[in-house]
Amino acid sequence: MTAAMAMPGNTADTFLVHFFGTGLADERYVVEKFHARADGDIVPVPAAPAGAKGRRAAKRAVVSRKQAEAMRPGRTEIVVCTGLRTRGGRQAWGSVALGLFCDRKQRG
Repeated sequence: MTAAMAMPGNTADTFLVHFFGTGLADERYVVEKFHARADGDIVPVPAAPAGAKGRRAAKRAVVSRKQAEAMRPGRTEIVVCTGLRTRGGRQAWGSVALGLFCDRKQRG
């Protein structure tokens, strides 16, 4: 069965949520996004640029608890929300990033 057959119309919203530390106990969270490639590598998605001028690096997004709970990853995305105070949070892994619908080959 191929991934296209397993997810009709490629519209399935399947993902895994993993809580770490104290979970969603803080009021504000730093959000990091990663992208899973077909070869098994996971790479960070660059943050959106802060502005057109200046040389300051773009900051990570800071969201509230309600927004962190509502975040859903794309099929190849991994979303990590880490609390600012307690360092606990949650990870949300998309279906392809989790490896549910793709064949991963060991490199070596």
